[in-house]
Amino acid sequence: MSSRPPLDEQAWGAPGAPATPVGAVDTRAIFAQTMFLVAVTAIFAAAGAYIARDATGGVAILAFIGAFGVMLGMSFARKAHNGSLGMGLLFGFGLLLGVAIGPTLTAYAHQPNGATILWQAAGLTGLFIAGFGAAGYATKRDLAPLMRIAFFALLALIVVGFVLIFVSIPGANLAWSIIGLAIFSVFTMYDFQRIRRSGEGDVIMLSMSIFLDIFNVFLLMLSLLGGGRR
Repeated sequence: MSSRPPLDEQAWGAPGAPATPVGAVDTRAIFAQTMFLVAVTAIFAAAGAYIARDATGGVAILAFIGAFGVMLGMSFARKAHNGSLGMGLLFGFGLLLGVAIGPTLTAYAHQPNGATILWQAAGLTGLFIAGFGAAGYATKRDLAPLMRIAFFALLALIVVGFVLIFVSIPGANLAWSIIGLAIFSVFTMYDFQRIRRSGEGDVIMLSMSIFLDIFNVFLLMLSLLGGGRR
């Protein structure tokens, strides 16, 4: 599971923070720009997964580390939030995450009914993101407080995931996946709500957050459909 950019309440429209004033037309344009960048990033991720389909676990780990470094750099360097540099880093981020999961996808594909599981996970991910994204975009309730709870819950879940690598508990991996999906339902709603509060300068970082939602939900769906394997 990949983490998320550090919370920046001033940038992401937390209570009391000055939101960028946008009209209805601007909001639709920002939504279109964001989803376009998310789609292109997903294409780069798919290309990375194909390139690294026969890669070793060491390559996957290095790619994850590289992606995490890019995410931190984009989060803390304001120049990386916009323009060609920001888009290049975003697409590189997607490519690295694709490389990171390439061997995993290959392992699933070689299992009995593995191809079916992959397609089912992709379809369920689409429904999950569409459903919770629409709910978050439509709701008028401020989701920032719920988001903070989900963020710390994600940190706890990551710690539990490391423990489960070394400790075998019956049913724990399945529960881990279900709880992870519950957490990312909040992330998804919050990120889509942010579209209504953001300006054009936020599009690249917003695209990265939504792509991370999709990426993590897909992996959690794979784990769930695979009987709790991670």
